[in-house]
Amino acid sequence: MPTEATLAGDTLIGRIWHELERATRERDHAWRTPVLATVGSDHTPQARTVVLRGADQQRGELRVFTDGRSPKVAELRASLQAVLVFWSAPLNWQLRVRVAMQVLDSGAEVAAAWERIARSAAACDYLAPAAPGQPLPGSEAQADAPGDAHHLTVLVAQVLAIDWLALGRDGPHQRRRITPGGVEHLVP
Repeated sequence: MPTEATLAGDTLIGRIWHELERATRERDHAWRTPVLATVGSDHTPQARTVVLRGADQQRGELRVFTDGRSPKVAELRASLQAVLVFWSAPLNWQLRVRVAMQVLDSGAEVAAAWERIARSAAACDYLAPAAPGQPLPGSEAQADAPGDAHHLTVLVAQVLAIDWLALGRDGPHQRRRITPGGVEHLVP
């Protein structure tokens, strides 16, 4: 359980961002794969696990890569508001991060991301001829054949608010809302 000193405003914010940044580098970090929640085209909640690819405290931004043809991209184009939910069992911390998304499907940032991914096994994820979630057209060999152009899209999440919850193992739970205006103590 974090101490009161750990939970002081700026210290807590720094610790949260430190963990988010670690999650972009450490494959086994619990926050590497948050749940992204959006509103579907049918106006129902949609949630799926994504991989955290970037965290920048100075800019207040998180980054996720996806296939530009996936339903989540269409959902985000219709409503740029989303929530990322992170859970860490080792920390006993949950984050609900309210964000405004920017969808980048071209430009320098996408080119730089593709440059890194193109040399990895993950490149096939963005070269598939069919969009994610579509039925496989015929044999797996056909479906797995890469196309010529990549479909990598970078989702840039501008953090609007963080709801931090620490579940007390031997004491009370603690909760804070972090916004550009400061840190607010909440009832857990």
